[in-house]
Amino acid sequence: MEPLARRSLLRASTGAAAGGAAFALGAGSAQAGGSGAPAGVGAGRHGTGHGPGHGHGHDTAPVREFRALWIAAVDNIDWPSRTGLSAHEQKREYLAWLDLAQELGMNAVVSQVRPTADAFWPSPFEPWSQWLTGTQGEDPGYDPLAFQIDAAHSRGLEYHAWFNPYRVSMNSDDPADLVEDHPARTHEDWSFAYGGKLYYDPGVPAVRAFVQDAMMDAVSRYDVDGVHFDDYFYPYPVEGEELPDAGTFERHGDGSSTIEDWRRENVDLLVSEMHERIRGEKPHVRFGISPFGIWRNSTSDPAGSDTAGSESYEIISADSRRWVQQGWVDYINPQIYWQIGHELADYDTLVRWWADLAEDSDVALFVGEAAYKAVDGTFEKPGELSEHVELGRDLGSVQGYVWFSATSMRDDETGAVKQLVRERFAHPAIVPVIESVEGTAPAAPYLQSVRASRKGVTLRFSGEATSFAIWRLRSPHVTSRDLADARNLVAVVRADEDESPQQYTHAGADARGWYAVTALDRTWRQSGPSTVRRPRG
Repeated sequence: MEPLARRSLLRASTGAAAGGAAFALGAGSAQAGGSGAPAGVGAGRHGTGHGPGHGHGHDTAPVREFRALWIAAVDNIDWPSRTGLSAHEQKREYLAWLDLAQELGMNAVVSQVRPTADAFWPSPFEPWSQWLTGTQGEDPGYDPLAFQIDAAHSRGLEYHAWFNPYRVSMNSDDPADLVEDHPARTHEDWSFAYGGKLYYDPGVPAVRAFVQDAMMDAVSRYDVDGVHFDDYFYPYPVEGEELPDAGTFERHGDGSSTIEDWRRENVDLLVSEMHERIRGEKPHVRFGISPFGIWRNSTSDPAGSDTAGSESYEIISADSRRWVQQGWVDYINPQIYWQIGHELADYDTLVRWWADLAEDSDVALFVGEAAYKAVDGTFEKPGELSEHVELGRDLGSVQGYVWFSATSMRDDETGAVKQLVRERFAHPAIVPVIESVEGTAPAAPYLQSVRASRKGVTLRFSGEATSFAIWRLRSPHVTSRDLADARNLVAVVRADEDESPQQYTHAGADARGWYAVTALDRTWRQSGPSTVRRPRG
């Protein structure tokens, strides 16, 4: 998802370049701040809500939908906006991204914490990231991962930790340029140089075990809601260069497959083993991958999509279809970074292909969206992003969207994001349940009081839950239809362990309508409603 040199990947079968690449973003500095988009329904403890009868215009939003921002750290795309900021400045910038997520109606962030075999937390396996301070191994003076998780949760946002398994260095292919005790430097046979960059070798079993240990350290020690990989496994092809792993294949291959199949098996092992380890350590944590948007074209495999672009199966050894079929991921988040009607990679064609694949599995489908292409004018229609969401909702199998990147969602030079939010995200949404992730719905909470004042309507309630959903209804009789209508959902708030009873203020609301609260566990399974109460003055 970063603006790197591999962006000219969408090619016709002749090999000629054909239009925009999957990713074509210029890496400007991200200056955290306000958004041009209007404030929507906040997910925080004091978010703005909508009352009964609120008009929804184009919005027919489901009450369950995953909505997330990608917050990229590599090359300082989003956060921090540059290296060398103080801890206070870094925190202030990150809080601004979370504020933006709330304003846009998001309920999650996917935040990069291991961009280049380094760490945004005090890791016993790898050095502090250079993208924090400008110097690899230098302590930033606080724990960014702990800070980010606490800040996201306090706003009712899920936190998915985004890891890159094998990329070691963006700026050099020489291990000697790494800190002296970096594992890629102390283990000479663990990495290879390719395209001017340095990568861990996915074919070395010790490497596969090590990168899992490094990532699982964060999963074990921190309260993450999800573990997220993007599309980087084997490097994207560089013209005129061959991957230098023939020796690894000779040492570690069993001779029964081609080198291409062996590479795919190496990636499959990483994916399946990581899923198993997460399940064993923290069963509620969801594991998802955001692969390149084309698995294979139908001209290469009858099971592929009716497209003519580069294939992740071939170019980066990523058999993403198999991951879904085998249930090795809890959600799949393909980067479908093209417009509806694109000649070689039609968005409509691809989203339907992925929807069909997910529908026959227990894996949730969240679509990766190229907000930057709407903002930089690649998508000519301002309503392109909004139309993507409309299509996905019509299909039924699409359960959410992740937007790249936070900077584009903030800057919105074309008004495309403003239109998207107005037409599709006017109401909040609860994160969907993924049935393969086990959980138990909590008992219904107790709504103690609902009081109206000049500031709005304040609810006091209690219950054993991870989060609570606040509902404003037209009558005192709650039906399943009421709880399936996003227009009735005021906000989703994280339980405050230091507060009893819990309290939420529906800012600006008047005394009309009735209120109820439902409780949600870590997997977003929902209780029945509390007693319904009308505000008292």
